[in-house]
Amino acid sequence: MSWLHQEPFGNPNAVISPDFCAPHPFQLSMKKKHYFFSSHEYEVKDDTYGRFLFKVKRINSFFSSKVVIYDAVQNPIVTLRPKTNSRRSRWQVFRGESKANTDIIFSARLSSFFQFNRNLDVFLRNNIAEKICDFKMKASNSANKCDIYGSSSLLIAQMKRKGILRNHFMMSVNPNVDYAFIVALIVILDEIVISD
Repeated sequence: MSWLHQEPFGNPNAVISPDFCAPHPFQLSMKKKHYFFSSHEYEVKDDTYGRFLFKVKRINSFFSSKVVIYDAVQNPIVTLRPKTNSRRSRWQVFRGESKANTDIIFSARLSSFFQFNRNLDVFLRNNIAEKICDFKMKASNSANKCDIYGSSSLLIAQMKRKGILRNHFMMSVNPNVDYAFIVALIVILDEIVISD
């Protein structure tokens, strides 16, 4: 669990940890499973070798809900929380299962109040002014596909949904891009779609 306190020095695309950056293009497959009472979880695999990477669980409580991403041995990597009382849909992402502001990694919000698609602006924790986003997600109107851009508007990852129920996500991630970060963004997009 050495990645829990590492900072992404030297690689601006290592948002959660450089341990999740592959030196080659990376293909991910994420399947969503539905359960009773609006509960669901996601399972993420390396699409090339079928290796299990992450389990993502939505945890509902009476007062709030959160989504936790666990690694292959069930260590919590990050927790995704919707921010209450926000004028537009905003999610905050924290290290492990924390909710302390000191452990925030990044936040993502809808780019505009009025938009037919679900574009997201992503701000790293040091970007307090939020005048320019650090990453941007551009999604189709139906959120069946999206492109994710990093600094200098470089395309770093893409997602396409498959299946009749749109519960199978295929992700292509560029070399040296944090694929755990990409998974977190895709889950946030899907959670926003569910809540609309």
